[in-house]
Amino acid sequence: MNSVYSVGQINNYIRRMIQQDILLSRVYVRGEVSNLKYHTSGHIYFSLKDETGTLSCVMFAGNRKGLTFAMKNGDKVICAGNFDVYTRGGNYQMYVKAIRLEGAGILYERYLKLKAELEEMGMFDAAYKKPVPRYARRVGIVTAPTGAAIRDIQNISARRNPYIELILYPALVQGEGAAETIARGIEKLDDAGVDVIIVGRGGGSIEDLWAFNEEIVARAIFNCRTPVISAVGHETDTTIADFVADLRAPTPSAAAELAVFDYSEFADTIERYRRRLWQGTERRIIKARGDVRYYEVRLDALSPKKRLNDRRRQLAEKEEKMAGILTRQIAGNRMRAEDISRRMSLTAERTLRQRQKKYSMLVERMRGLNPLDRLKAGFSFVSDEEGRAVTRVRAASVGQVLRIHVTDGIIKAGVQEIESRNIPEESYGRGEERTDNRGELC
Repeated sequence: MNSVYSVGQINNYIRRMIQQDILLSRVYVRGEVSNLKYHTSGHIYFSLKDETGTLSCVMFAGNRKGLTFAMKNGDKVICAGNFDVYTRGGNYQMYVKAIRLEGAGILYERYLKLKAELEEMGMFDAAYKKPVPRYARRVGIVTAPTGAAIRDIQNISARRNPYIELILYPALVQGEGAAETIARGIEKLDDAGVDVIIVGRGGGSIEDLWAFNEEIVARAIFNCRTPVISAVGHETDTTIADFVADLRAPTPSAAAELAVFDYSEFADTIERYRRRLWQGTERRIIKARGDVRYYEVRLDALSPKKRLNDRRRQLAEKEEKMAGILTRQIAGNRMRAEDISRRMSLTAERTLRQRQKKYSMLVERMRGLNPLDRLKAGFSFVSDEEGRAVTRVRAASVGQVLRIHVTDGIIKAGVQEIESRNIPEESYGRGEERTDNRGELC
């Protein structure tokens, strides 16, 4: 049984066959434009037709720079591009890279062919573009020394920055040998160490500008170590040098605007940066001073001398506080002592008066109880020979010698007779108590 394929497999197979066909990878097709549509995405969809058939074409927005005129239905054009298959729709179409009106001549065909070759080699790739320095000081110029381009560049440069250094390499910009002198000028200025190179001239026909479409100029620009600004013709003119250069300017005047920085604006920027730098420095100085003061305070607070002084001050305050407390305590104690002394004096005086009064009373009582006073009154004191008081008859015995004390002496007498009287016992007790305590004879 024969193999069965899907629609996608067939479309992919046909696509690979077309892609592998060298003839269809770079081809020029002549025809009349029809079904023209400018899409909002920037792509251009159209058909090429002649008396034999119709061919679907598309030019993507990225290739629009290859279109130098406003295309319309009915135009006779020559399209450069390649063929591929749109597998989803199952149709093949031409992917157009460049379009020119038929009749522009062999030069335009050469232009398209060389452009396609250099593009295929990657010489137009943005990865190789070098940035143009913002503040160039030496600008190299490759152009005619007597043309309008150099005058425009000089005028713009003098107005924007009178201190810029312009180095001109006088070159032929059209005619035989022009491409070689342009390439040599680029190489010389590259070796001279300029900051940026302007390559250009005024506008003209494709024949006038052809020197900037030569491969030798394109390779000189591509191999140049210094950034190159292309400024060929007017804004509508496009050369291969424009595609290879690091930056394209629509005119030589515009190239000078891009290459030469505005000195007054630069000075204003420097002044603005200076003010910002000064303000920032001043803020940092103020902050640093604040930090220094903060750390000085902290260091002073943490220094042994400060701590010692603090301790001394604290001790002095405590000493002063203690002295105040002691002074108040002493004053209070003195007041209390004086009060106590005064109270003690009063108490002593009262006690003394009381004691004196009591003493006087006791003296009076003693006087009343003094045995001598009793003896003077006729009373006497009787004792035995050992000095014991004889207050009762039973304490004496007949023949016993008693001692009778009188005022002026002692009388010894012997007991001859004892008479007893009936005296209540209580009386003896009182008389004995008086005799024992006071030494009196009742």
